[in-house]
Amino acid sequence: MSTQCLAIHYFLIYYMTKQKIIIERELRANSEAIIWELISTADGMARWIADDVQLLGNNLEFTWGQLWSHHEIRTAAILEKKKNKFIRFRWIDETEEDAFIELRILKTDLTDDFILSIIDFALPEDVDQLRELWEDDLDRLHRSTGM
Repeated sequence: MSTQCLAIHYFLIYYMTKQKIIIERELRANSEAIIWELISTADGMARWIADDVQLLGNNLEFTWGQLWSHHEIRTAAILEKKKNKFIRFRWIDETEEDAFIELRILKTDLTDDFILSIIDFALPEDVDQLRELWEDDLDRLHRSTGM
């Protein structure tokens, strides 16, 4: 491989690598079980992440918009799940092996409040937009549940 080709190859690897994004939001909830229901079940996720979520075996199918009009459907494979702790999944069309989405329940030592921690990955130019999407989803969670 020529020096020029190697330089282009390394440039693409460096600049096309997704960045890890962590968003945390304190929740007004006193029940870990209720939070777990909202982050780990299709019905719970449909209240705040997408317009509809279906569990299909070990996959989650997310639908945004109405099926009879403009809509988007994406499918994610569940990678790992630990009850009352976290769920981790990856879009089936994701090209980076290290990229995933994780929804995790944390509890503060000082106040015993619950925190929802979201880990996601985005290309550098998409980080701000992805943060805004998650913030909108968290606002929707607050509106639909009071948390």
